[in-house]
Amino acid sequence: MANQITPHFQNSMGVAKIEIGTKEFKCIGALPPYDHPHVYLDMGDETEIVCPYCSTHYVYNADLDSAAASPAEAAYNKKSA
Repeated sequence: MANQITPHFQNSMGVAKIEIGTKEFKCIGALPPYDHPHVYLDMGDETEIVCPYCSTHYVYNADLDSAAASPAEAAYNKKSA
């Protein structure tokens, strides 16, 4: 991912699980100004990870684009926020 922008995801909706199309990303918690420190997470060989700040459960879904999420509003795009 060295030549790509790291996707960011958020959980303002408070859902129990977010499916994402990448294994390397940043969790921001909730939408600004209620976000937590933007933490880089890497699933490695696993297919899920829990954010140590907000406890959001992220699950890798290979059918999604690398910057996409389910629910879709979990994908954070600073330009549209």
